[in-house]
Amino acid sequence: MLVRIYPENPDEKRLLQAVDVLKSGGLVIFPTDAVYSIGCDLNNHRAIEEMAKLKGIAPEKANFSIICYDLSQLSEYCKPLDNSVYKLMKRALPGPYTFILNASGNVPKIFKSKKKTIGIRVPDNTIARELVRLLGGPLAATSVHADDEVMEYITDPELIHERYEDKVGMVIDGGFGNLEASTIFDCTSGEPEVIREGIGPIDGLI
Repeated sequence: MLVRIYPENPDEKRLLQAVDVLKSGGLVIFPTDAVYSIGCDLNNHRAIEEMAKLKGIAPEKANFSIICYDLSQLSEYCKPLDNSVYKLMKRALPGPYTFILNASGNVPKIFKSKKKTIGIRVPDNTIARELVRLLGGPLAATSVHADDEVMEYITDPELIHERYEDKVGMVIDGGFGNLEASTIFDCTSGEPEVIREGIGPIDGLI
């Protein structure tokens, strides 16, 4: 099912349709402030297994991100932050950044890697954040990649729907996505380190 939702003024009825899919353990593809993502309810083990299967990886090896509504929500899923890391995140979020943090005991066990770290995002995209708010908890998410050597990501929601319509419960068309993924900061050892420079600018942040 392909559903058009306008990011500037998302239709709550349509968002709630997507939330119903998530609550029933289904997968939803949605826009972010970077590339399109496949997401599921973080607390639904079966849905996380399904998403890992779709990516062709074992759940315990999956590097899925956690998408939160805001900074206060993400603090549940990571160990207490250094002051410098917290200030950086406050400047950067919501925005096209992923922060690798030390995971707290609240992260579902299936979701943790052996390194006990987690990637956390608060996208600057109303659709993504409203899905989290209406669901009442974070999403586990992974980028939609293209099977293409020229383009790494699929940006056209109609093409995404063609490819995934029989694999996910819903594709949200929120307009064309970006070609670049989020910028990643590793904050697990205290001093933030850029490990991937993506769409999120670094100048002025660190």
